[in-house]
Amino acid sequence: METKDFKNTNGITLISLVVSIIVILILAGVSIITLTGDNGIVGRAVKSKEVHKIAEIEEKANLVYSDLLI
Repeated sequence: METKDFKNTNGITLISLVVSIIVILILAGVSIITLTGDNGIVGRAVKSKEVHKIAEIEEKANLVYSDLLI
């Protein structure tokens, strides 16, 4: 029976596969925290939407006031 020499194989090893999975999980965790954190992208979008609505109402009020003055 002939034995195979595994030192010359070019395939992916189990260790490199596990390391790759761990790195991908870390990156996914950082991305999720960046999106949903207190100061994350989603939180900032909600706050800026509220600020925009308030500015829009103020602008309409200023236009009505200007019309009344004229």
